[in-house]
Amino acid sequence: MTSAHSPVRILILGTGNMARTHVAAFQKIPGVEVVAGVDRRTEILDAFCAELAIPHRFETLEDAIAWGAFDAVSNVTPDAVHHPTTLPLLRAGKHVLCEKPLATNASDAREMADLARTKGLIGMVNLSYRNVAVLQQAAGLVAEGALGALRHFEASYLQSWLTQPAWGDWHTESQWLWRLSTEHGSKGVLGDVGVHILDFVVHAAGSPVAGLSCRMKTFDKADGGRIGDYVLDANDSFTLQAELENGALGTVSATRFASGHLNDLRLRLYGDKGGLEVRFENRIESLRICDGPDLERAVWRDIAALPVPTVYERFVTAIRTGKAAEPGFDHGARLQMVLDTAEKSHSDASRFLELDI
Repeated sequence: MTSAHSPVRILILGTGNMARTHVAAFQKIPGVEVVAGVDRRTEILDAFCAELAIPHRFETLEDAIAWGAFDAVSNVTPDAVHHPTTLPLLRAGKHVLCEKPLATNASDAREMADLARTKGLIGMVNLSYRNVAVLQQAAGLVAEGALGALRHFEASYLQSWLTQPAWGDWHTESQWLWRLSTEHGSKGVLGDVGVHILDFVVHAAGSPVAGLSCRMKTFDKADGGRIGDYVLDANDSFTLQAELENGALGTVSATRFASGHLNDLRLRLYGDKGGLEVRFENRIESLRICDGPDLERAVWRDIAALPVPTVYERFVTAIRTGKAAEPGFDHGARLQMVLDTAEKSHSDASRFLELDI
């Protein structure tokens, strides 16, 4: 545990676009210092550290661990690298905030979660939409029984960067191309944003997934199905039917072909006493409820939500207090089990599969 009065020293592993978000978030927190960056690409690392006033830089994780003058790490590497880089950091006694998904399979994710727990370290997954205040408000209302017994849900994560260049030209930029290629470590839209919308569901509903069936689709996007070194074989869309442990049944979907939606999340929860609708669209949050006397007329009313601490702030607080915070590695491992089961369901001709817990 780090003293509440001593600085928390953060090392940033990886220097992509998301790494800048991590650095900016940590640099806003009093008593937190971003002390080093790690990336094998020397020129990119040098520019990253110079731009963001990061004093130390290392080309290898091994060199950074040998230096050791940091308390915690933001692991902002590609998905396939999370497991092999997080394990040595945990063994070295460092707390880790890992980008989602925690790993690319449930076995690796469980190994990470078990090691963090054994070492008594803080391990958290950057499921960034936990920062959406209306999601937290919805989870609180469900836990208080505002909807009664949950019966049904609908959830979607809609992106359109494969149909227009709002975020750049995916045909030519590696930051997008690798997300379309399993050979480059991508699990497609299921692993990239499906993990977010699944977390949206289970967190708000207060219940994990018990069983599911899933279909995924990869669309033709280039001649021969490849661009340069990138074979474009990762899934672009998925639809999933799931039952939660509390008995609620519903659907979850995500796609990169939702024309007109840059980055929109929607969730509807229905219980025997009311319904909730959560939206995070165009970076605007909204929450509506229909309950009590309004049920007979199907009238919905808006609910306000106060800002909540970010994942970065909760990570730092957990380090300082020694008290675990969510979403932790155990939750990340459970979500990875859902993703693995979804892939197996697709390959098994859409059988409905119970999770192997």
